[in-house]
Amino acid sequence: MISLLIKPLLGLATDGIKTFAANKAAKNELKLTEIKAQSKRKQDAIDGKIAWEQSAVDQMQGSWKDEFVLLALMIPAICAFLPFMQPHIERGFLILESLPEYYKNLLYLCCSVSLGVRCAPGIKGLMKRK
Repeated sequence: MISLLIKPLLGLATDGIKTFAANKAAKNELKLTEIKAQSKRKQDAIDGKIAWEQSAVDQMQGSWKDEFVLLALMIPAICAFLPFMQPHIERGFLILESLPEYYKNLLYLCCSVSLGVRCAPGIKGLMKRK
């Protein structure tokens, strides 16, 4: 009678242990793969095989400048819907329009680079000397 009860319980326990061991092995294999990938990337960086963009992305982890640029671009767009802010927004854009061309080009270039545009479209045409 007891053997009829013990055999299924032992079977369940064995299955549970096998599943636990398989999960542990899979997690260890994943960690090992991640470590190998990081080592390979570092070796490639040493060998000069990694592209400039990947190095820049790694360096910009935790950077706040992208968020700042996005916030600076979104504030006027949001405030344009607030009636008491509309005159200020309009005046601000009139002032921006009167800025020197080189300064506007620098703003365009800085915002493009900060948002990840490698070569701002049409920047060569903007930066031509007249």
